Amino acid sequence: MTAAIRGKLSVMMFLEFFIWGAWFVTLGPFLGNSLHATGAQTGAVFSTQSWGAIIAPFIIGLIADRYFNAERILGVLHLLGAVLMYQMYNATDVSVFYPYVLGYMILYMPTLALVNSVSFNQMTDPEKEFSSIRVWGTIGWILAGLAISYLFHWDSPDGVKSGFLKNTFLMGGIASLVLGLFSFTLPATPPKTPTGEKVSISQLLGLDALKLLKDKNFAVFFIASILICIPLAFYYQNASNFLTDIKVANPTGKMTIGQASEVLFLLCLPIFFKKFGFKWTILVGMLAWAVRYVMFAYGNAGELSFMLIIGIALHGVCYDFFFVSGQIYTDSKAGPQYKSAAQGMITLATYGIGMLIGFFVAGLISDSYNTSSGHNWQMIWVIPASIAAFVFLIFFIFFKDTNPIQTKSASIEA
Repeated sequence: MTAAIRGKLSVMMFLEFFIWGAWFVTLGPFLGNSLHATGAQTGAVFSTQSWGAIIAPFIIGLIADRYFNAERILGVLHLLGAVLMYQMYNATDVSVFYPYVLGYMILYMPTLALVNSVSFNQMTDPEKEFSSIRVWGTIGWILAGLAISYLFHWDSPDGVKSGFLKNTFLMGGIASLVLGLFSFTLPATPPKTPTGEKVSISQLLGLDALKLLKDKNFAVFFIASILICIPLAFYYQNASNFLTDIKVANPTGKMTIGQASEVLFLLCLPIFFKKFGFKWTILVGMLAWAVRYVMFAYGNAGELSFMLIIGIALHGVCYDFFFVSGQIYTDSKAGPQYKSAAQGMITLATYGIGMLIGFFVAGLISDSYNTSSGHNWQMIWVIPASIAAFVFLIFFIFFKDTNPIQTKSASIEA
């Protein structure tokens, strides 16, 4: 890979995740304060991510992999996304906002796979080369959050009250426009699947790998993966809204600590994985979800603000130790024929089904503990902490696979 190509791929990754970080983190406070959305309505908006994840395989499998170069469809999707982002910027009611964000997430979620395809197509040794490209995506997400808090102050109490959070969509839309145009300069990534070859729906969704569920331990892991996404949805939907509501200074900037910890714990993961094995690695990830929500439940913006910072910083353990180690475990259980299908099935189960349920539940809980005096945030966080603890116990009791896992072929992505 030449330096020029490496530079282009790094810029692509930076913009891809800058776009997402530019608006998704502050979506909760925007919906609640600018559009006056209920918890159920907020849950419905956040669930568009899940619908996008469910529909994405069809776009990739039926269109991107068969008829068009990946970089070209990446460009088209981001150009269309820029238009929808502008419409989201102009929306003044959640009923008007919803169809635009749904359309946007249906277009955006496939781009997560497309940027990987473009990158891998240029690599001779992805295990060594990919991480140095992918880290620019995390940097992009972090810088978007820092800009919102420390450069523009859109998430300050005055900024939120003045409706400045809508500017996040304008910033994301501009970045989407830039990436859309830039994508046409990326290295050519032609379709991999012959146009005459038939692809079944089960192949697109990774359902061919369902036979892995005959393995009792894999079935336990699969069910746990769906269940743990319920508390995960609480974080995505409520964390920013919570920090804003209790008047934490620069909440969006502080939430970038979570992305920084992802990078740190991703480096620690192979060491922990090798020393303690898959079961204990994933159990630590599950326990971290329960601990972080306890920190949120009993922390505050004053003398106990350190508890909130610890809760945010645990994001690296929560994500890497569960989801990344889960990808490695899935890769080790699937034979060569089902590796891609198995990863697709787990993605569908977690970001699709699991988080779809999670956003619905989080919306109901938020409404149940919202009164005229405000949200009862302690109960809103105690409930997902309890769910995470329950999943921890289920996995601890029923998962018995102690065989060492071969990780040589596994691809780790944060």
